[in-house]
Amino acid sequence: MEAYARARELIDAAHAADPARSADGRAAELVYGEHVEAWVVKLEPAAAPALRLAARAQHLERWLVPRASFPEGKAGYLTWRRSLYTKQAERARELALAAGVPAAEAADIAVWVSKTGLKTNAGTQALEDAACLVFLENEIGAFAAQHADYPREKFVDILRKTWKKMSPAAQQAALGLALPPAIAGLVRDALGGT
Repeated sequence: MEAYARARELIDAAHAADPARSADGRAAELVYGEHVEAWVVKLEPAAAPALRLAARAQHLERWLVPRASFPEGKAGYLTWRRSLYTKQAERARELALAAGVPAAEAADIAVWVSKTGLKTNAGTQALEDAACLVFLENEIGAFAAQHADYPREKFVDILRKTWKKMSPAAQQAALGLALPPAIAGLVRDALGGT
């Protein structure tokens, strides 16, 4: 277990360098990693240490590759996101290995962080479920405010796509979230009024 504790320290130290800060003054990506890990544990109480590390490593050093460093538009966004998945996965693997996590588990962490095998790999799906739930629980209000120019249909489409990425268990958890009324209305529209 010492290797996992050390890997956690290394991941948290990397997150701590994030220049963006949360409301409590801590590094924003450290707080994000805590939220993702908490959701993984809620959905899978017996989550393996490697899966918890992978959850904690979500968005690892994301600030080092700004969105503006890629072209505007959907193609640029998708290229940026794929680039992040690759970089973050490799960095998470490096930190796990440096801490003494067995190579096979470090490789699993990289697979999960890279989002490889969504819907077919249980670890990848667990991380995606947690990330979607963090978005819905903690980030959607700020996202909506930042994109106030989006038409309602675009928000509904984003929520519909988010919903489709989640497992049935994560969808059930999402239905239990206390969302602001306007956001809850968008979610209802995304789910076809159910």
